Amino acid sequence: MSLSTAATATTARITPALFADTSTRVASRSIIILTLALIVVVGFGFRATRLGAEGLSDDELNKLRAVEEYRTRGLTSANGEHPMLMKALLTISVVAAEGWNDSTLALGAGATISTEAALRLPVAIFGAATSLLIFLVTVELFGTGTALLAAALWAIDPQAIGFNRIAKEDSFFVFFFLLANVFWLRGQRLAETETGWPANFYWATAATFGAMVASKYIPHLISISGAYYYIFQGIPQTKWRMGLRRWIIFFAVMGAAFVLCNPTILLPDTWQEMRTFASERRIGHDGYEFMNRLYRNQMTLWLQGSPWYFYCVFLAVKLPLLTVAAFVTGLPLLLRKHLGDGRFFLFFWLFFWFLPFTVLGGKFTRYFTLVLPAVLIIAAIGTRFIAQQLSNLVFHFTNYNKLKAWIRVMTMMAVVVSSALASGYAAPHFRLYTNQLGGGTARAGSYFPHDEFYDANLREAVLYIAQQASEHAHVASETPLLVAHYAHLAGRDDLVPVSLSDKAAVRELTAGDFVIAARGRRYFSNDELLSNLQATGKPVKTLALGKVYAMSIFVLDNASLAAVQASL
Repeated sequence: MSLSTAATATTARITPALFADTSTRVASRSIIILTLALIVVVGFGFRATRLGAEGLSDDELNKLRAVEEYRTRGLTSANGEHPMLMKALLTISVVAAEGWNDSTLALGAGATISTEAALRLPVAIFGAATSLLIFLVTVELFGTGTALLAAALWAIDPQAIGFNRIAKEDSFFVFFFLLANVFWLRGQRLAETETGWPANFYWATAATFGAMVASKYIPHLISISGAYYYIFQGIPQTKWRMGLRRWIIFFAVMGAAFVLCNPTILLPDTWQEMRTFASERRIGHDGYEFMNRLYRNQMTLWLQGSPWYFYCVFLAVKLPLLTVAAFVTGLPLLLRKHLGDGRFFLFFWLFFWFLPFTVLGGKFTRYFTLVLPAVLIIAAIGTRFIAQQLSNLVFHFTNYNKLKAWIRVMTMMAVVVSSALASGYAAPHFRLYTNQLGGGTARAGSYFPHDEFYDANLREAVLYIAQQASEHAHVASETPLLVAHYAHLAGRDDLVPVSLSDKAAVRELTAGDFVIAARGRRYFSNDELLSNLQATGKPVKTLALGKVYAMSIFVLDNASLAAVQASL
């Protein structure tokens, strides 16, 4: 990779003629601000509406238990394999929701906030605000028009919304990664143009990177910003130079911010939790179902685990079709010098994410949250290119400039509207969205069932069982802790949750006990058992997530019990 010596870091700020922002010549700053505000509000509306429509997942229950520990025991190593920053924000949200609910009940009016919604609300807020950060990063690299389009695509993309509606760390990581790069790129611009003092932006970058790593332990993605910095250092005209002293201060500030946002890292038990997690001794299940086939899903299995094309399939079938087409169009445009040096930032983003996550053996779709902004920025670039080409084609046959402008606007609106319609159709179960290339609703839930269903119906399943089960009945599933949680809320602490993968516990099942067969919870350890059960037994209840079949509830009789026992 080489850069012309005539180029400087400021070329990343120059929008090439091909992507010139003609609209911003007449649009005032206030219109841009209002447009951004609308984008953020719409994005938050998608993310927050019916936030408690789905029950907790097993992973989210772990977060809730950590919140409960913080409230009763102070700072502990609960869920210590993950950093604390997100759990601290979730604690604030849960406490605030309880205060709201108490006030509402005292007044006898108003809507209450469910535990599920309270636990997910901070993620929804940060996810919606990410649109603003995507705009600020993209406007530094490619100009206002592309930035607005990229921000809008994030706000209404069904998978971005779906990822921002689960209580997991990835959305916080993306928020702080983008915020850090807002400061980083602004510091670059000030250094190159000598219009201000960039050092304050360097320290802000460092502090935000500390918060980023305090959200999720993936520090290697700092290499994206580092690599972008270093490609300019061989150019004599470059003024954006840190020097050894500043780098030492940079990492000191980053370390201090990390500890401030993640004080539980100082607890010895936290390190023990992290060691246990890193050794993969905490993996509770022995497989992952992908496209109706089971794979081992451990990081250290590398290419012997989940297949390398896992995320390529996700990109192809889980994003709106016009977004996919725009991304495919925009990707080769990154090779064109006319796009400016900002394209190298996207190169490094794709490289440092796709390389490790492609070859690692353990994969989940939510990890795609970390690269989805880059995909949507590239889709915005591709959309504007298509719009420009179509308008040029029209101009070739007519000199009618208004028609040319109308073609550009309508092309970009088509991509945005298609994404909005996809999200509106999928709501509130956004993760299930599957585009026409993937087979649409008919194939929803068949590609990545674990992540698409994510235990969403288990709350309703346990409520049904609580109403039907005899005293001390066993309930077999792959999420016994989650069953226990919802059984407690239903006033059925007598129920005995057991794991389908625990052969000793399954041997203790008797006629009249319950089995929950949930899509996305099929593993090597229970595959034969579930097949035998479904072949011999008839479910007493089936549950759907929206229009998609999600799980079956069986009551064991003598025949189905014999089939279950035969699989052991």
